[in-house]
Formats: sequence, structure tokens, C-alpha cells
Amino acid sequence: MDLARALHNLALAMAIALFCASGAPASAQTQSEADLLAELADPANAAWKRTERALLARWSLSGSAAMDLLLERGRRAMETGDLEAAIAHLTALTDHAPDFAEGWNARATAYYMAGQFGPSVADIARTLSLNPQHFGALAGLGHIFQALEQPERALEAYRAALAIHPNKPELREAIATLEAALKGQDI
Repeated sequence: MDLARALHNLALAMAIALFCASGAPASAQTQSEADLLAELADPANAAWKRTERALLARWSLSGSAAMDLLLERGRRAMETGDLEAAIAHLTALTDHAPDFAEGWNARATAYYMAGQFGPSVADIARTLSLNPQHFGALAGLGHIFQALEQPERALEAYRAALAIHPNKPELREAIATLEAALKGQDI
């Protein structure tokens, strides 16, 4: 049961990180996505949280005020636990902005929170086809595989996320837990 609680907490932490993405400093918003990804990938980056926030903020901009509002409404609905409303807002977003990766990722999170793993995996696949560097989507995939008792696939997803974001402690912890479990050690 402790593993399930830890997975749930990790999922919530990733969701909260995505919700807080808009808090990036203005100076960080002027950096290119490639520069931010390079900074994030640096294991010695002591300011990785700032880099993460800046990158998530950049990914949260669709280029349309109306689509950004749908994303915000969907995220707010998730924060309040109104998953039905969140999925409705985010479905409208993905319908109207099918090339906006963060819309798919946010809806994947809402589906995950609602226990609808199939639709969540489909939306994660779409997110990753649009943004292969989306460490949050990869971590979400790891959560789902872990919940489905597919530890090898979960480990693969977490390792892929860690390759992009080597400073994220939750990823390291999830990997260590799975590696220990797969070796037959007590966790």
C-alpha cells in the first residue's frame, strides 16, 4: 500500500508542477526552448526548478488566448477535483488546437486522475508525438504502467523522462523503487 501511496503522491506532484508552470520569470521566457532543454538536461544545474518552470510555461502557451483560457479552465477544474469539467474543457481544447501538445498532456492528466488509463495513454502518445521531450508525459506514462503492474515498462518510461530531466528527484526515487522491486529486494 505504501508503494501505491508513493505513486499517487508522485502523480500529484507532477500534476502540480504542470499547474504551476505559468510562474516562470519573464527573463526565462526569452530563452529558446532548445536552450531551456539543454539547461534542464545539465545534471549540475542548481537552478533546475527555475528552468523547469520556464519550460513548462513555454509549453503552456498555445499562441491563442482562447485556447490558453481553455487550458487554464481545465487545470483549475482538475485542481478543484471536478474531473468531468476538466475533461470537457480539455477536450474542447484538443478539438480546436490539435497540434498543441500541452492540451493533450493536460487531458491525459485529467483522465489519469479519473482512473481512465486507456484514454490517458492515448493522450500521452499524442503529446509525445507532438513534443518528444515532454518529461511530464513520460513520467505520467510511468505512473500508469506502474498502476497496471507493468514495472519494466514503467521503468523504461521513467528512465526516458530522467534522460531529459536528470535533476527531478521523484523520477530517481521511482526508478530506484522499481529497480529494487525487479531485483526482488524489499522496498
